[in-house]
Amino acid sequence: MTGAELAFGLAALAIGGALHGSMGFGMGLVAAPLLVLIDPELIPGPMLCAGVILTLMITVRDRSSADFRGVKWLLLGRTPGMVLGALAVAWLSTTGLAIVFACAIFALVAVSVAGVSLPRTTPALFGAGALSGLMGTAIGVGGPPLTLVYQRSSGDEIRGTLAPIQSFGAATSIGALAVVGEFGWTDMGRGLLLAPGMVIGFAVSGWVAPRIKPAVVRPAVLVFAVVSAIGILIRVMV
Repeated sequence: MTGAELAFGLAALAIGGALHGSMGFGMGLVAAPLLVLIDPELIPGPMLCAGVILTLMITVRDRSSADFRGVKWLLLGRTPGMVLGALAVAWLSTTGLAIVFACAIFALVAVSVAGVSLPRTTPALFGAGALSGLMGTAIGVGGPPLTLVYQRSSGDEIRGTLAPIQSFGAATSIGALAVVGEFGWTDMGRGLLLAPGMVIGFAVSGWVAPRIKPAVVRPAVLVFAVVSAIGILIRVMV
């Protein structure tokens, strides 16, 4: 990367990191499209590498607000979901899967907007974790199922609960990429080179997060889910 490209990449991750550190989600929606403009090879490996650093920092900072029961069941659900996602990629059309998942997200958002609360029961948590693992592995977008389960929670609880799940997901994705030869020392070096942007974004989020009003959290979650679904459809149709 040239000096200008590095500066642009650091700025992209700083903005994405500030949003993610404040709300608990959204880094990929902001940073990924900007990094692709610099170099498509910055996605997914280097961004995942820098993202692990961010989510680990959020995990430590907001651990006192985490729903540890939720973390347990989401993680337990995510593992078989990732296996199913890998099988789905091998056996089914990725485009068809993306359309189904996007429609499912739209349906969940519509149900939520209609006033129906998504329960945070053990089966719901396990199912959300499984769906997240399935979607994340099959189409690279696993956040909406998790955020929709916690849409009525405080920002602190969302960040504290989702950050360890996101760290686990990113780390396992890096491992999978390494196994198939799509992540190496060069990708790690690029990720670490971009990591200061995440640190800056995290530092900014420490000032922003306490100032986010509770009434903003749920609409932000729903908007995030809808934008993610639209992004999925655009990606498979263009």
